[in-house]
Amino acid sequence: MSVQTEAENKMATLLVEVLNLEDISAEEIDPNDQLFGDGLGLDSIDALEIALAISQDFGVQMKAEDESTREAFATLKSLTDFVGKNKA
Repeated sequence: MSVQTEAENKMATLLVEVLNLEDISAEEIDPNDQLFGDGLGLDSIDALEIALAISQDFGVQMKAEDESTREAFATLKSLTDFVGKNKA
């Protein structure tokens, strides 16, 4: 398992809180594991909830039709990097 950066841990904590993940702690989310499918097993409703939380907490708008948004949701690392680059 890769070690989380401070920013990745903050994002992982957001995921756990927003999605009410009971079976995993923020520290257990590997930055390089997939968020959807075989990784955390998130779905499109989870993505909407995450996007809303990111908008509220970081001021970053994520548009479903934007290819960079799809790429951002691949892993914890890519989501953290996307928010870091687009923060208001």
